[in-house]
Amino acid sequence: MLTVHRVRGVAAADGTVALGHAVVVDGARFAAVGPYEELLATYGERARVREWDDGILTPGRYERDAVALLEATYWPDPREADDLGTEPLTGAALAALDMTDARWGASARRGVQRLLATGTTALAGPFTHPAVRTAVTRSGLRDRPVGPPEPGGDADFAVLAPDGTCLTTSIGGRLVYRRR
Repeated sequence: MLTVHRVRGVAAADGTVALGHAVVVDGARFAAVGPYEELLATYGERARVREWDDGILTPGRYERDAVALLEATYWPDPREADDLGTEPLTGAALAALDMTDARWGASARRGVQRLLATGTTALAGPFTHPAVRTAVTRSGLRDRPVGPPEPGGDADFAVLAPDGTCLTTSIGGRLVYRRR
């Protein structure tokens, strides 16, 4: 399905922002990038329109510390908040936990969700723990930095608000995080 993402602007490779531009996503790829009004005239009748009015569409973040965030950090389950709190655990607090493969996998999935909520679209690895590697692979996050939006390119992007918070993250054209 075609989707026009209307934003305040689209970030280019050189870091400039083309204000008034938008992107068209067709499945997992960008179909077009250009002025919103032109894209709406060309694709509007057969595309849905998602509006992120104050957002800037970027390739998303490339998280270089991903191994530490997912293999050396435990992201507590909300049901453990009374016992463990809600903040990530590292060091001695992590060493005190009984970390089974299932627990590592669940922690990695929660960690990935937190990263997606910051606009992360790619992670640096390699991940050595099998449960963490599986969680990362299933998330669809790339293992390399993502390029700027261009026709034919992977539709991996984040839309960031003026204060830097993430409005939405898309991996392969699929919204994997959306701020409510």
